Amino acid sequence: MTTVGIIGAGHIGSTLAKGFAKNGYDVVIANSRGPETLTDLVTSVGDRARAATAQDAAEAGDIVVVTVPLKAIGEIPVAPLAGKTVLDTNNYYFERDGRIADLDEKKTTTSQMLQEHLRESTVVKAFNHIMAADILTDGSPAGTEDRRALATSSDSDEAVALVTRIYDEFGFDTVNVGPLGESWRVERDQPAYVVRQNAAELQQNLARAER
Repeated sequence: MTTVGIIGAGHIGSTLAKGFAKNGYDVVIANSRGPETLTDLVTSVGDRARAATAQDAAEAGDIVVVTVPLKAIGEIPVAPLAGKTVLDTNNYYFERDGRIADLDEKKTTTSQMLQEHLRESTVVKAFNHIMAADILTDGSPAGTEDRRALATSSDSDEAVALVTRIYDEFGFDTVNVGPLGESWRVERDQPAYVVRQNAAELQQNLARAER
């Protein structure tokens, strides 16, 4: 049985915990305040979930989701994530994260920042341009007309394939943006950000993106 570690228990992390458990994964979830603060969430997710520290979630996960504020990525444990695929949901909100010059000057992307921190891991962008409330409600079976699509981005074809499978399990088509350096195309203030779109529309919005 595949275990998903989730570091971050905000709206996205909590929703993904429920979705992964529903899809047959075991879930180990952590937040910055300690496992004892996650009792209600774990109860709502069910028997497949348990609360842990970030270190424990990183160690336990065969796949690990990092879904913390961008300003906190430096606190993500490095060693236990070595050799693992890490799903990055992060977005840059300067109002919350403070100004980050390299992002303001378009020198890097949020996912590249996480990859720089986790040098021995494989980072892949996932679930960053959909509202948390839509993750468990907007999915539909493969082949459904006008099925919603989500983007992914990674320097690893294997990581893209993994996210493509996960997206399908959640009910979404996948559009591959390309390497992490192109992941800005689905970041905040771009045409593809948090709007419902099918695969063709997403491709069009990616092409319309301006940096």
